[in-house]
Amino acid sequence: MLDLTNKKIALLMGGPGSERKVSLKTAESVAEALRGKGASVTEIDVTGPDFEVPADTFIAMNLIHGTFGEDGQIQAILEQRGIRYTGAGVETSRVAFDKLLSKGRFIAAGVPTPRSQTYLLDGSQPLEIGFPLVVKPPREGSSVGVHICHHQHEFDAAIADAKKFGADTLIEDYVAGKELTIGILGDQVLPIIHIEPVEGFYDINNKYPWMGGTGKTNYHCPAQLSPEVTKAVQDAALKAFRSCGTEVYGRVDVMLRDSDQAPFVLEINTIPGMTSSSLLPKAAKAVGIEFPDLCARIIELSITARP
Repeated sequence: MLDLTNKKIALLMGGPGSERKVSLKTAESVAEALRGKGASVTEIDVTGPDFEVPADTFIAMNLIHGTFGEDGQIQAILEQRGIRYTGAGVETSRVAFDKLLSKGRFIAAGVPTPRSQTYLLDGSQPLEIGFPLVVKPPREGSSVGVHICHHQHEFDAAIADAKKFGADTLIEDYVAGKELTIGILGDQVLPIIHIEPVEGFYDINNKYPWMGGTGKTNYHCPAQLSPEVTKAVQDAALKAFRSCGTEVYGRVDVMLRDSDQAPFVLEINTIPGMTSSSLLPKAAKAVGIEFPDLCARIIELSITARP
């Protein structure tokens, strides 16, 4: 394990996007863990491209979820400045963050994923997906703007909301089943977590009760699945991860269809949450990787990926 004693690490946190509060909470947890490892930590609240990283920084740990942090923008800035950083690179971040681009990679690689269409919000094309369906902004995270629609009036409301996020949206077949997520650390596929919201689906209300959400979610790790289904889910997650060329670490979200236990990959998170309630740390802990060691491992893998 990489020795972080006296290493100067900059935590890039916040960001201008909709997941700012989650990022700040992630950084709080990571700062405590790295200081426990003996690192010298500088916390940098990033609100746009004009942030400054100390010249003698060993590595910048990118903890900005969603827009600007996870979509390749900040990675490009750091590379231009010659600053080493954690996580996926410029192009793989851009592809994985964009649900339309990653969906194309999944299909090309034979990754099982729900049938979908790119839907222009100007009303110039017919709806090809039948109800029930899911409407998703292509370039948002934490289930921001996601709607499950069973009827036309729900779809109309979802489309009105989608216009806040861009000129197009992703529409997918709704898969009825278990919500699963699979952490990947280098080449290691971590145990599957079964996410079980008490009500509804795993939206921002159920994900982050510390942000004022009223929802409640139960987590089962490892998920109670047969060995055969476990292997199928983990194989699909790793195939999806590799189809986008993703480096270092991430988390793959999967729906397991009730009717036949078939997995369907939804998306890749290249900067998954690292808060006390986050899923990647839960999965890592299930195989004996404590949170500070997880942070150190992410840094070590990032240095290997981009020496």
